[in-house]
Amino acid sequence: MPSKPRGMSDRNTGEPIRLSRLMSMRGICSRREADRYIALGLVEVDGDIVQTLGYKVYPDQEVRLSPHAQWQQDRLITVLLNKPPGYVSGQPEKGYRSAVALITRTNAIHSNTSVPGHKGLAPAGRLDIDSSGLMVYTEDGRIAKQLIGEHGQIEKEYVVRVQGEITERCIKQLTEGIDLDGKRLRKASIQQSGRERLVFIVKEGRKRQVRRMCDAVGLTVKTLVRTRIGKVELTGIPRGKWRLLGDRENF
Repeated sequence: MPSKPRGMSDRNTGEPIRLSRLMSMRGICSRREADRYIALGLVEVDGDIVQTLGYKVYPDQEVRLSPHAQWQQDRLITVLLNKPPGYVSGQPEKGYRSAVALITRTNAIHSNTSVPGHKGLAPAGRLDIDSSGLMVYTEDGRIAKQLIGEHGQIEKEYVVRVQGEITERCIKQLTEGIDLDGKRLRKASIQQSGRERLVFIVKEGRKRQVRRMCDAVGLTVKTLVRTRIGKVELTGIPRGKWRLLGDRENF
């Protein structure tokens, strides 16, 4: 372990961990972004700049970004897109386009919006090719971790039209949790909203999770639309259109 920065005292407790990991745990930025800021000399530990990648610190030390790094973070872009069926969420696949290709000036809700470059935008969560609704593309590692982190607590709401008989028993099974890939799903909120329609509210994002949950109780998904992520709703974004996450919006 490198020598202690000035200001570190014997009062520091806990096991030393990598500085980049601590920054990610505190929600300052992603680990990748932390390494970049550290290498650029934009991170202070107990008031001293640290530029050593892999540097270890104690969990109770003071860590902060320089004003320049904070300014860089404030400029990171997050896009809200209403993905149509037939587009993949991530990299283009043979015969299918990536939904990120829809982020163009023509498809912007507000004509005066600056169109972000696609290179830095990554999907924070996915929707399968047959599904539609709210997609988030972001340059901000903090938002990505918030939405797709292993222990995330952000709700995702889906309106699902199904084929098959919706019974109290299958709703109870879906609500209480079922096994997928040998692991128990967390409890979910499932409500019937019409003869063929269910509203799912879940906090996980396993691959094709909602479709597979329905399959497990004998229901076949006909359409699936993600209508909300946390406090951000799809309302006001027509299919195939996009807008930027507002300065005062958060998930």
